[in-house]
Amino acid sequence: MIGVALKGLAARKLRAVLTAFAVVIGVAMVAGTFMLTDTLQKSFSGLFTESTSNTDAVVRGKEVVKNSTSGSGATIPATLLTKVRALPEVGSAAGEVNPAEANVADIYGRDGKKAARESVGASVDPANAKFSPLRLKTGAWPNGPGEVVIDAGTATKKHYKVGDSVVIGTLGKKHPYKVTGTVSFGTVDSLGLASIAAWDVKTAQTLLHREGRYDSVSIAAKKGSSPAAVVRAVKPLLGSNLEVKDAKTQAKDDADNLNEGLRIIKLFLLGFGFIALLVGAFVIFNTMSITVAQRTREYATLRTLGASRKQVLRSVKLEGLVIGFVASVIGLVFGIGIAKGLIALFGATGLELPKASTVIATHTIVYSLLLGTGITLLASIIPARRATRVPPIAAVREGAVLPQSRLAGHSANAGIGVTVASLAAIALGIFASGVSGGAVALLLGGGVLGLFAGIALLAPRLVKPLARVVGLPARRTGGVAGEIASANSVRNPGRTASTAAALMIGLTLVTVVAVLGSGLRVSTQNAVKDQITAYYVVDGKQDLPFRAAEGDELEAISCVKAATHVRSDRAIVQGKENQVSGIDPATIARFYHFDWKKGSSNATLAQLGTDGALVTKGYAENEHLKLGDSLAIRTPSGAKATLRIRGIYDAPASKPLLGEIAVSQASFDKGFTQPKNGLTLLNADAAAGATIKSTTSGFGDATFHTGAAYPKDATKDMATFLAMLYVLLGFSVIVSLFGMVNTMVLSVFERTREIGMLRTIGMTRRQARRMIRHESIITALIGAALGLGLGVFLSALVTQATKDSGMVLSIPAVPLVAFTLIAVLAGIGAAIMPARRASRLNVLAALQYE
Repeated sequence: MIGVALKGLAARKLRAVLTAFAVVIGVAMVAGTFMLTDTLQKSFSGLFTESTSNTDAVVRGKEVVKNSTSGSGATIPATLLTKVRALPEVGSAAGEVNPAEANVADIYGRDGKKAARESVGASVDPANAKFSPLRLKTGAWPNGPGEVVIDAGTATKKHYKVGDSVVIGTLGKKHPYKVTGTVSFGTVDSLGLASIAAWDVKTAQTLLHREGRYDSVSIAAKKGSSPAAVVRAVKPLLGSNLEVKDAKTQAKDDADNLNEGLRIIKLFLLGFGFIALLVGAFVIFNTMSITVAQRTREYATLRTLGASRKQVLRSVKLEGLVIGFVASVIGLVFGIGIAKGLIALFGATGLELPKASTVIATHTIVYSLLLGTGITLLASIIPARRATRVPPIAAVREGAVLPQSRLAGHSANAGIGVTVASLAAIALGIFASGVSGGAVALLLGGGVLGLFAGIALLAPRLVKPLARVVGLPARRTGGVAGEIASANSVRNPGRTASTAAALMIGLTLVTVVAVLGSGLRVSTQNAVKDQITAYYVVDGKQDLPFRAAEGDELEAISCVKAATHVRSDRAIVQGKENQVSGIDPATIARFYHFDWKKGSSNATLAQLGTDGALVTKGYAENEHLKLGDSLAIRTPSGAKATLRIRGIYDAPASKPLLGEIAVSQASFDKGFTQPKNGLTLLNADAAAGATIKSTTSGFGDATFHTGAAYPKDATKDMATFLAMLYVLLGFSVIVSLFGMVNTMVLSVFERTREIGMLRTIGMTRRQARRMIRHESIITALIGAALGLGLGVFLSALVTQATKDSGMVLSIPAVPLVAFTLIAVLAGIGAAIMPARRASRLNVLAALQYE
């Protein structure tokens, strides 16, 4: 029976290849995700280890607030470096300037655009270059205020070479420098996300406002001394805002911070791989079911020759196992290309990743093979069980068919039950309160999967009414071929339903993304309009705040009638990290509309002082706070304060422009040593507007908007993210396309005699092609009708659950029409090969075919 199974696969190469590709794409997504994240993880972990390979201990400022955009601001005085060098346990030590603050040294190309999304500025001491993670690739180290080295990746990307002049913005001020060399960070030419610029120590201290100070000190132990001994010796010299760690611990901490981000990326991408595999399972199930039905006489003959039911069962399972294993191996190879494609996709969204050689770990191979083979095997179980029900007598019957299972008559009832239970689970996950995050994820994930299964069970009952509607154009315009195609699509409702269900899953998910994305876009624009009124708005790039001094410069422009600044950073509030805003009580109400709650009003702003705070209604409810209660706050610099809640207001959930906690600007600037603006709002005439725009363009970290355009501009990043989701979900649509091709090929194969008869009575080759094409399009449109309807329904549920957050249901007509057209094109594409095959059948041979 093993030989029979393998020969059966060899005899049906086309079916085996098309079925395999339904698994290949999903496995490739999973493998590519593991390869991408493993490569990045190994690359960065290696860089962190390598960058400290000549270091035994590191002194840095304590990280108080993990996600602060300004850093702790803690620096190391040169006098401390002198004391460290004098310790008997220390062999050598060097200070480095490398601020933790975001975007301190933006490199600009000749086109005036930033070389990278983020930037790193640092110092290099040629005499102690062993401590630096930077390695000189070409040229020489910088020496003097007009010289700089840049990372080799940026030099290649922006076409800079040694001797060229480059413009670099340090802390918002642009200056030209001579490129004396290019460097790598460890072994990689580029960090991807960030460009690197480095100067000699004295120049870096001047440019980055670190005169006489350093951001870190690297220490090498004296021969005979250990890193632990160095740490013990240095500790007593440090203030409360500094810490010392051995180099291995520091490298591990840096790697752990990175791995946390990579884990999120991995789970995000794996989700799309599993979706593609789920669609692939539908395709495999449908293909195996059709082939088992077509081989009824073959299985009956085997039974007649003595094969037992178990042997037939094993032969069908073996086919699934072989297809799954081969597909998994191919998917593993394709995963390398997927990993490269994902890097390009992230790059297109502005999130460039460092380039490194691809890592193929053992767990990637194991997971890929197990997933692909396991899902294929599971999808073949039911068709295999059906094959065991073929009676031996069927071998002598022409046109013998599989006997129905005992449960076949109850599929509709089962579909209703599964659908109702799934909807209940989804509703509970969306609307229930007090349910843990894990339980919500389980309810929603299980509910959606169950809903797909329930609709798939009900789909055979839905095929006829849907085909009657979507098949109308074929019947009206396709002539006899269209009439026959419409009839063929409902001849075997179960098969049509299974084929359409694969497409349904992909279209459901893209519809959910489109509808929720449209609703979020509308609610975001409404939220922005409701909050601020200003002629001009300046905000930071990539949702990062810009330097407060730049906001002051904009305010000082002549003809600016009024202005206010909204400071922004993160702090520890009530023991948890949160966003804090700094506002000017005298001017904020002119631009920002507060939806005050009982006991608060615009008069509250004057009462903020240096110890008052405003909180949002949502924050107050979550933390069980009321007017007059105290808030304990700790800023990134380590400064502690106790604030009193002076006012409570209701902020929109979709796009709040102020943090959940707002303090006076004076209080903010006192606690945050490097204040930055999240927004600068200005009122001025058109003439001043042109000056504001040109001045802002000179800043490396700020973006200019008109007040009228700002609500729409605030959703631009959302559109980019949605486009990325469409691309990733497109893989599942491609998988369903292979399923449709498979079904149509097998359908033509099954109806060989019928097509021969039609050709005999006058059907032309062109009509035969049209018949198959119309049938494929009808099947695709049934999948589209189910997918679009289900997607809109799920989106409406989510919108209803989040209506208190300002979410609105917005049906994006253009994308939904586009999805329908994509379904039609998928149907046309899936029909190309089967239609050609049908039109080329030899009429006489077809009439003799059994």
